[in-house]
Amino acid sequence: MERARSFAKRLDAPLAIVDKRRIDIDVSEVMNLIGDVRGRSTLIVDDIIDTAGTLVKTAEALLREGATQVYAACTHAVLSGPAIERIAKSQIKEVVATDSVPMSETARQMGKIKILSVAGLLARGIRSIHEETSISELFI
Repeated sequence: MERARSFAKRLDAPLAIVDKRRIDIDVSEVMNLIGDVRGRSTLIVDDIIDTAGTLVKTAEALLREGATQVYAACTHAVLSGPAIERIAKSQIKEVVATDSVPMSETARQMGKIKILSVAGLLARGIRSIHEETSISELFI
């Protein structure tokens, strides 16, 4: 919740939360949507997208509740199993992910996934350690 509030504050946007329950190892179920998304563009922020099942179900729930568009962002795009096909068939406009996990050529050519490099951030982190300055300021 703290990270979600931080994103909403940085974007000067209202916050909505999707309550999900994991019913099996790679299976989740969207239970509730807390907040109003009607008539709004939405952004799903997650740490990892593995099979994209939860991501796609969340997007579907947001659209059912009246969201006009769904975008997604994640730190690590693992994209295993049916993930690429699920994202391609979904109504998600774009997924933004870092290059922390190597992405297949198929994923890169899909057109829905934008990859951002973490090289600059890592370089700044190494410099901060070397110069004994604050690393946390890189994330504030």
